[in-house]
Amino acid sequence: MTRFFVAPEDVKQDFMVLTGENARHAKVLRLKNGEQVLVCDGQGREFICTVSDVSPESIGLVVMKEQPAETEAAVKVSVYMAFPKADKLEHVIQKATELGASEIVAFPSARCVSRPDEKSLQKKLERWQKIAASAAEQSGRGAIPQVRVLPSYKAALEQAAKADKALLFYENEQSTTLHMALQSSPYKTVSLLTGPEGGLEVSEVEQAMEAGLQVCTLGKRILRCETAPLCALSAVMYDAGEF
Repeated sequence: MTRFFVAPEDVKQDFMVLTGENARHAKVLRLKNGEQVLVCDGQGREFICTVSDVSPESIGLVVMKEQPAETEAAVKVSVYMAFPKADKLEHVIQKATELGASEIVAFPSARCVSRPDEKSLQKKLERWQKIAASAAEQSGRGAIPQVRVLPSYKAALEQAAKADKALLFYENEQSTTLHMALQSSPYKTVSLLTGPEGGLEVSEVEQAMEAGLQVCTLGKRILRCETAPLCALSAVMYDAGEF
């Protein structure tokens, strides 16, 4: 069934209208009266609708049934990633959305080469959120992950530490594996924090421990900065029974 995302304020109980990009997409698909589509509010609710009217600028829908999205993970996982170079963050946003992340958060750290200024950051945020929305639609998500940017490493640690499992991955950690960290106690929320291309400094790892994060290893091999968060996210989803 074709899936469309609309803003929560555009959701109506009995009748909805697709406009703009959604209407253009519907026309490309050549939707006709009587066909069924799935409309999501991006926050975990979805609506089974029947096409009732097709016009040049809009598509009218009759709401048949409202239900909670069945494709959202039971565990809420936030991916915290230090600013990487080039378009690596775009790749992580797309794939993390497909894997079920609830949010993707970017932040600066000591060894970050990429440090977007405020003006360019606003444009990037708009693009990143569109990437998340497109990936959510393609993968059948019932919610669109929020893409956020924090002003400092300290702010990232403070927010990440609020999860049931707040984990930081460090290539020099030898004893605590991700499996061990996940098995130590039950969890419903998880934060996964990874560094940039050059990794995190020792002082930053110590700062994370002081903030309450648990330092883990992802194995004996050194993973690229765009590989590590996706590896960890996949492992958490598997451990939570999502795969």
